[in-house]
Amino acid sequence: MPYCPHCGSAVLESARFCAACGAPNVAGSGLQVTLDRSPSSPVPVTPPSSSSSASLRAESGRILPGTLLADRYRIVALIGRGGMGEVYRAEDLKLDQDVALKFLPEKLVQDGAALARFHREVRIAREISHPNVCRVFDIGEANGVPFISMEYVDGEDLSTLLRRIGRLPQDKAIDISRQLCAGLAVAHDHGVLHRDLKPANVMLDDRGKMRIMDFGLAGIATDIQGSEISSGTPAYMAPEQLTGKEVTVQSDIYSLGLVLYELFTGKRAFEASNLNDLLRLREHSSVTSPTRVVHDLDPLVERVILRCLEADPQKRPKTALQIAAALPGGDPLAAALAAGETPSPQMVAAAGGEQALAPRVAWSLLAGTLVVFLAVLWVARYSTDLALYPVDKSPDVLEDRARDIATKAGYAQVGDRAWWFTRNYGYLLYRNAMKMSSPHGEPITGANPGALAFNYRHSPDVLSPLSPSGRVQWQDPPFETSGMVLVSLDSVGRLRIFRAVPPQDQCQAAAPEPNWQEMFQQAGLDISRFKPATPKWLPIEPFDVQRDWEGTYESDRTPIHVAAAEYRGRPVYFHVIAPWITAPEWMPEKKTSRTGTIALLTVVGGGVALVLIAIVFARKNVRLGRGDRKGAFRLAAFFLIVNAIARVLLMHHVADVNLEFNLLIVPVALALIGAAVIWIYYIALEPYVRRRWPE
Repeated sequence: MPYCPHCGSAVLESARFCAACGAPNVAGSGLQVTLDRSPSSPVPVTPPSSSSSASLRAESGRILPGTLLADRYRIVALIGRGGMGEVYRAEDLKLDQDVALKFLPEKLVQDGAALARFHREVRIAREISHPNVCRVFDIGEANGVPFISMEYVDGEDLSTLLRRIGRLPQDKAIDISRQLCAGLAVAHDHGVLHRDLKPANVMLDDRGKMRIMDFGLAGIATDIQGSEISSGTPAYMAPEQLTGKEVTVQSDIYSLGLVLYELFTGKRAFEASNLNDLLRLREHSSVTSPTRVVHDLDPLVERVILRCLEADPQKRPKTALQIAAALPGGDPLAAALAAGETPSPQMVAAAGGEQALAPRVAWSLLAGTLVVFLAVLWVARYSTDLALYPVDKSPDVLEDRARDIATKAGYAQVGDRAWWFTRNYGYLLYRNAMKMSSPHGEPITGANPGALAFNYRHSPDVLSPLSPSGRVQWQDPPFETSGMVLVSLDSVGRLRIFRAVPPQDQCQAAAPEPNWQEMFQQAGLDISRFKPATPKWLPIEPFDVQRDWEGTYESDRTPIHVAAAEYRGRPVYFHVIAPWITAPEWMPEKKTSRTGTIALLTVVGGGVALVLIAIVFARKNVRLGRGDRKGAFRLAAFFLIVNAIARVLLMHHVADVNLEFNLLIVPVALALIGAAVIWIYYIALEPYVRRRWPE
């Protein structure tokens, strides 16, 4: 079967002209081109010269039909040429499908800027995946000439179509306009400006589907500067692009407006024979109203076009999706859902229109949100431990009392200090077991220590916590530095626990017995009501003498055990042990039961499995271009900032710059991990939620 050497369509041997493109049929002239579909038998081509680029006819800028390139692509016919190269229809023998190959002109092969632009087209186009954007597959090279393989669109460009038939019917023009907006919006969503949008770069296939092509002049919005600003086709440039000013999304919107004008009217908005005339026409005259050219044109279409062609970029529509929504019957969201596509975040945002919410309603909702937020803050004040179980003395008073106890015990050197409140869970559980009422508002007397305990630690050196929270706790940092002190008071400031690390740098001589009566008084106890007893447990601090007593408070008959220890006449341990205290606070918790272990492993394993599944879905959505990466980044950044600030404010700080920096690493790292997980979950789930409930 002979094929047309111009368009590659099959032709009858008896036909004088190609039915597809109208070119003369050269079958009888000996120049017939017959395409063999077998990859193993390439078409023999008579080389025009004996040079290494015999197939690449640099003189005419054409490649002979039937030429086999890279052992994969068989040239069918030339389908177009422009300033940035020639485009051929070819057959991909490996995938058995037609593709389009775009070759860089041979005169530009040694041009570094042209090569960079050629590679940039591939890089940028491959980032964009949408039915209305021509897909780019790969980049290759044949005899030193680079080429791009891309989707072959069996149709014609919009410029040729408009020259052939004039303007399109309004319904069809609206449909193509929406497709244009959808494809352009995806490019803008990836931060890409086309900069050369014109009818010649819009292809229509035989089913009426439109594709935006030729991203050779496209660029990342933030990277376009200098001479690149004015690159493009002048007739379809925005005023700011023509004059070399900043190029933005609104510049592409202006070019889109020019294309829409031509699409609906069949005429260009500005007719000029050269660039100077075009500049003069743009500066001194306004565009002819579309309804003056086409009298029955829908006023909504005219309004959209004229808004796109505003000289001031700020007055143009903000996004291409706003244009699609403003067209007659425009509901790009419903159209995307009906086509089985996932609407982009910008499409969802634009679906409601520009005035979807009245300003009065919006301000009312904002005020209501602020009121609710302030109410939550107000209620939160009463949900803290101190609000639920108020103490008579302020933290400053309790801290002074704890430090005074440590000083009288012989531990006066303070290099760093910290304090915190904890709940007396042992006491609360004891009351619950004894079916006693809540201690809220109950006077603290006798053995009743209250629901809260005030804990104070100081050290001659800095207190550097090891836990990820960065907070000083009972055993964090470890209780191992000479002069470290822990003092725990009950809600009214009575001594509960005293622990200290004696000097370790030298062996002290024997000294008189500590004044235990002073310790008893600090605990609100009368030592005369106590008698010696058998020790309940051993202190973990170094000691050489241990003493234990048993007795009661003056106000009740609750049995109390007091344990104490000294080293060389200096107290290192004092503990008021009530019936509900069954083990020292510093002792490790009992091993988790088998059921608890299984539950813990289930929770941890389930969490890890969910993250792994989310990573798989997130990767898929990113590869398909469905993930709202901007929204995910904003949410993750918000979480990172808030979480990091909260962790830094709650952690213990030290006066050592290097140590403080080391302490900051862990909370910031944990905040980063949390933000990364938030980002992954958002990217994994948001596209499906957007598709299911776009409103």
